[in-house]
Amino acid sequence: MAKNILGEAGLHFDELRKLWVLDPEVTQQTTELKKESKDFVDKIGQFQKIAGGLIELVDQLAKEAENEKMKAIGARNLLKSIAKQREAQQQQLQALIAEKKMQLERNELKISFL
Repeated sequence: MAKNILGEAGLHFDELRKLWVLDPEVTQQTTELKKESKDFVDKIGQFQKIAGGLIELVDQLAKEAENEKMKAIGARNLLKSIAKQREAQQQQLQALIAEKKMQLERNELKISFL
């Protein structure tokens, strides 16, 4: 009967005969919720750590891809410039050939008049 009177007043005893203001069932549920919340926070921390590692890895891969892209662009530009240089050199050689042909024709004409 004393337990009922105390229970109605909001006071409860646990197994160790400690006096509690909360109902033991509510206390147990609160403890379980606290444990589950701690587990959840730990799992979120692990997730953030894994996600952070993944983000770092993706950033590193993006930098490497950008470096390779820049190398490829540089190689393409170099190849274009080499092609232009060869074209210019070919034109110079063709002009030199034409000049030499003209000199040869002049010399042949001089020889034929003599």
